[in-house]
Amino acid sequence: MIPPNSSPTSKDPLRQLVWLMDRLRSPGGCPWDAEQTHRSLVGYLVEEAYETIEAIETDDDSALREELGDLLLQVVFHARIAAEQPTGFDIDDVAGDIVAKLIRRHPHVFADGSADSAAHVEAQWHARKAAEKGRTSVTDGVPLGMPSLLLTRKLMHRAGNGAAAAADVDVAGSAATEAAARALAAVGDDQAALGELLIALVAVADAAGLDAEGAARSAARDYRSRLLAAESAVAESAG
Repeated sequence: MIPPNSSPTSKDPLRQLVWLMDRLRSPGGCPWDAEQTHRSLVGYLVEEAYETIEAIETDDDSALREELGDLLLQVVFHARIAAEQPTGFDIDDVAGDIVAKLIRRHPHVFADGSADSAAHVEAQWHARKAAEKGRTSVTDGVPLGMPSLLLTRKLMHRAGNGAAAAADVDVAGSAATEAAARALAAVGDDQAALGELLIALVAVADAAGLDAEGAARSAARDYRSRLLAAESAVAESAG
């Protein structure tokens, strides 16, 4: 237990933050902080992540510095909660794990591996990650709770690196795919125009009483199912 009137012994700001969170969670600390759980903090974690994204997108370095601090607080908070469990872990375990992972995933820097380009590094990273986690499908490890557009993009990129790529899995029905291709041709490489097109689709959906986010998420899940089916077909033909 940390005494109520104690002060951090380290001048390292990161260690001071860890000490501060310990103090807030200890008896005599803050009642609100003390009653939080991993689950109760999920909303704050998501909110801080989006606020960080906003700071990046608006090129606001001052806000980015602040939001990164808020994200760091969430990491320290969760680690402190975990440390209270009999078989838990602490912030040093978290840091140690990511250090080990980065060294392991960068053999071209820390060992005798080689990498010709950033794309080569990324491909090797995904291959090592799949091997370490024993993943058998490109869809493994893709969180279905992601926003629909990010989820779809993630699944598409994963599909291009796996067995399902050979199966030519369609993203949607042929008519919808052709309509999307025509719309994209009109947009060209103008990202602002693409954004306006997406907003227009949301407006059309709303006018029709449809949930654009829900529809996109449902379509992404259907696409995931088709990827799994394609992988299974590829595996059967190979066997």
